[in-house]
Amino acid sequence: MAHRRGRRRLASWPAPVRGMLWMVAGGILFSLLNTVARGLSMQLDAYETQFLRYLMGMLVMLPWVYRDGWRTYKPVNIRGQFWRGAVHTVGLILWFTALPQIPLADMTAIGFTGPIFIMLGAAWFLGETMRRDRWIAAMIGFAGVLVVVLPKMSGSGGWYNLVMLASAPVFAASFLITKALTRYEKPGVIVLWQAITVTVLSLPMALPHWQTPTPWQWFGFFLTGTFGSMAHYCLTRAFAIADISATQSLRFLDLVWASLLGWLIFGDVPSQSTWLGAAVILGATVWIARREGRRPVALPD
Repeated sequence: MAHRRGRRRLASWPAPVRGMLWMVAGGILFSLLNTVARGLSMQLDAYETQFLRYLMGMLVMLPWVYRDGWRTYKPVNIRGQFWRGAVHTVGLILWFTALPQIPLADMTAIGFTGPIFIMLGAAWFLGETMRRDRWIAAMIGFAGVLVVVLPKMSGSGGWYNLVMLASAPVFAASFLITKALTRYEKPGVIVLWQAITVTVLSLPMALPHWQTPTPWQWFGFFLTGTFGSMAHYCLTRAFAIADISATQSLRFLDLVWASLLGWLIFGDVPSQSTWLGAAVILGATVWIARREGRRPVALPD
């Protein structure tokens, strides 16, 4: 009963706010995923890590496919699913190549260039209205990221920083394709077929340097598959409910989650610049969330 009441109450909230909540949940899950994936990529070949992460993502969804029937997950546009999977695979190749070579904080900061590319693409290719307050929130959030990261930038990653940066516009293109697919595909279908397409396309790169994982590494891959599938589902729900550009300022909250994980797991105590940047990011997020919540929008859930 409490669950039903909670769902009804959530459904009464404005669509942009619900989309932002899905985005926040996805950000937390992606932070957990990145932490586990970086540890695995430092022990095994990066492309094997990429393949097994998405293979596990596909396997953890099979119980739902079995329960609901495979016809429920049959895509309306299979060509669009493979296009999305191919673009996402290219981004993953760049991302996993740089992942073992770059500190987690630097990687997170570089990834925050993605919302800028997404907001530009949403205006150019999806016809979304680029309101001034969305740009302001994104720029303030990015400034908060710089406050946190610039004092810590070591530059030890060398050219891998550029490789990681190159993945940002590719991932932005993938997310824009996802937004287009949500117009006629269910979120679960998009997530499952992303796992299928990336697994198939990543296999040839994983085989040349294959190393059998240990039991603990298999468990780690199971966690990445679970976190990744759940995170992409949250992202897809957010894109289906709200304008993709309206959710991008919330991506900067990922830096807060990354700092907390570093403190809890690795004992990294956040610096004063981290707290100051987090406050700037949180302020931008609360401000845009309040403005989007007051804006009348009629979008299907």
